[in-house]
Amino acid sequence: MKRNHNYQAKPLFKERISKLLKNKEDEEDFWKIIREEPVDSIRCNTLKISPDELKEKLEARGWKIKQPFSEYPEIMIIEESSNLKPGELGKSIEHLLGYYYVQEISSMLPILALSPQENDIVLDLCAAPGSKTSQISAMMQNKGTIIANDKDIGRISILATNLERCGCTNVIITRNDAVQLCNRLTKIKMKFDKILLDVPCSGEGTLRSSSKTLLMWNLKMIQKLSRLQKKIAASAISLLKPEGTLVYSTCTHTPEENEQVVDFLVKRFELEVEKINLPLKCRQGITNWENENFSQEVKNCCRIYPQDNNTEGFFVAKLRRRR
Repeated sequence: MKRNHNYQAKPLFKERISKLLKNKEDEEDFWKIIREEPVDSIRCNTLKISPDELKEKLEARGWKIKQPFSEYPEIMIIEESSNLKPGELGKSIEHLLGYYYVQEISSMLPILALSPQENDIVLDLCAAPGSKTSQISAMMQNKGTIIANDKDIGRISILATNLERCGCTNVIITRNDAVQLCNRLTKIKMKFDKILLDVPCSGEGTLRSSSKTLLMWNLKMIQKLSRLQKKIAASAISLLKPEGTLVYSTCTHTPEENEQVVDFLVKRFELEVEKINLPLKCRQGITNWENENFSQEVKNCCRIYPQDNNTEGFFVAKLRRRR
């Protein structure tokens, strides 16, 4: 189904994007690509099938499969030249059997940064609908333990369905407010090796797949979300083991929801921002926004713009707790 790309950006949104990109040609590329259809990408679920086997099955359907990153063969692009019918990606037998997850490439990056290991104890605090939870489970080969939390019962239902389809057996699903859950786990002195905070955000990075975001965009919502993100993130820190890793991610470009939150964490807790090696082009985090200066450490954050990689937009920060 073709998306409606006729929604117009508000003047303030245009002004802020211009400040972020600073280069007119870069800005033009941004506005051009968000009007284009996003690339069809999937992630092979290695709990059930190898990338080679899945590629063979899908190519037998006549789909043209590209694996853009040799070190991550599970990441696949269904090229436009294939005979893929509308809606077929989510209805194929391979999808129903859980052989792959329909997932945007930039959405896979936070888990590559998190790098979960087989016997880790992992907290995915805002887990639904489960794309990243199932990716964590696959990287852990169904070993160790994942606590996947969300507070909305409808989203929990989707999360459970997706995890069952993908054969993820090392996941405990909880339904709680994120801050309340962290407070409860802190009281029983629970500690995690890895924490994923893929927090609710304004969604500026998803304009290619959801251009309606332009209609809902407003600064008050961004400021409200920023306060919530800081609250969630601050409550999770006490659950992180010394030398543990916390990945903070959003699908938005706003500094209030990205660098400002990371800066807040670095200045208040024993955390350092680590450099991330990801397979897409990343721009470093910005250190100044609207007359506010951030820690130089936020340069190690990763800004992913759609025009750089032909993807959606994303933000990823990897923080480690100092001993």
